[in-house]
Amino acid sequence: MRIVFLNPVAEFGGAERSLLSWMRAAKHALPAAELMLVVPGEGLLSRRAREQGIQVEILSLPEAIAGLGDSALRGRSGWRRAGSTSWRLLRACPAVVAYARRLRRLLNELRPDLIHSNGIKTHLALRLANWPRTSRTRRPPVVWHLHDFVGSRPMVSRIVRRASRGVAAAVAVSEAVAKDGRAALSAGVPVFVVYNVVDVDRFSPAPADGRRLDELAGLPAAADEVQPVRVVLVATYARWKGQDILLEAAARALHDPHCPPIRFYIVGGPIYRTAGSQFSQQELRDKAVQLGVASRVGFIGFQDDPAEVYRCGDIVAHASTQPEPFGLTIIEAMACGRAVIVSCAGGAAELFTEGQDAVGVCPGDPGALAAAIVRLASDPVERTRLGHNASKTALARFCEAGLVKHVAGVYAAASATVAASEPA
Repeated sequence: MRIVFLNPVAEFGGAERSLLSWMRAAKHALPAAELMLVVPGEGLLSRRAREQGIQVEILSLPEAIAGLGDSALRGRSGWRRAGSTSWRLLRACPAVVAYARRLRRLLNELRPDLIHSNGIKTHLALRLANWPRTSRTRRPPVVWHLHDFVGSRPMVSRIVRRASRGVAAAVAVSEAVAKDGRAALSAGVPVFVVYNVVDVDRFSPAPADGRRLDELAGLPAAADEVQPVRVVLVATYARWKGQDILLEAAARALHDPHCPPIRFYIVGGPIYRTAGSQFSQQELRDKAVQLGVASRVGFIGFQDDPAEVYRCGDIVAHASTQPEPFGLTIIEAMACGRAVIVSCAGGAAELFTEGQDAVGVCPGDPGALAAAIVRLASDPVERTRLGHNASKTALARFCEAGLVKHVAGVYAAASATVAASEPA
């Protein structure tokens, strides 16, 4: 059996970390299967895949396609924004058609027994490449992995239903995404909820020196006798990930007379190429200056292995302003035994029990986030309790070992769906 995985970006974000876990589980669930990964370029994803013994094929994605998307329109209105995106889409049409032809040729060469698509762009590219095929000849099952709310994408949602016809199964990373997917996809596509998982060997509680964050961020060393409480946010620079909300919360917390010394660290960078969807680091630095918190905020670039960053922090903040499809950083930080503050909407709300293993706040509310930060920063005993419970939750609910049975089940169901539709 040959399984071909498609991923629309070469960079390494939450969906890519999830894909690596899924491919590791597939190797255990189907030890005789040959796994192949198609990506648009070399990067950490391709390197990690090869380390797992997975063959990698590079199929470059034209810039005109890589920059397409309507992520920047989420939660916005206005005909000019929509018109600009529509114009970019029209201009990209020749590149889209050419890419779909190259994808079809590659898949015909690879002859997969199952295709697993890991992003909206590859979902749609498969349809343009006529996979799954609409003829009566045998076709391999196509599985879509849903990492996002399709219904919240103002343009993509209009074409996803049509493109999903013939898809054998979809995997949703949370109940919230599954509900959205069942409404958005073509009728008859089964949607399976399979939570993302974390490698609890890599992400686990361990001693760490918080001063390492100061080194990575280039901040001056704090006096040994007055070590600050360190608050960390790990995320791509997508605008809805809430780095600006954390900065506003930092300004409020630092003006609270009851707040102990605190430093804030924004970890990550821009990894996607969709126009208008991301902050630049300079934008965030400028905002920190405007808010008067620049001396207390450190910026750290993307980390190949973020476990050390989580462990070096005292509090991990998740500040997404939109409902989070899942929130992989939440369970990674929990697995490392950190006290986590969660922007409580969408799939993120499914990952913890309020006050037991994390603390939830209303999305997009810097005042609520600041209050939670001050409370936890002032109470080391509570931070320890939350972190201890969080690590137990991660082991019980999000361990990679539990993913193997889900992979086998999804692929068996997808194959059965296709077999049932074959002519006798």
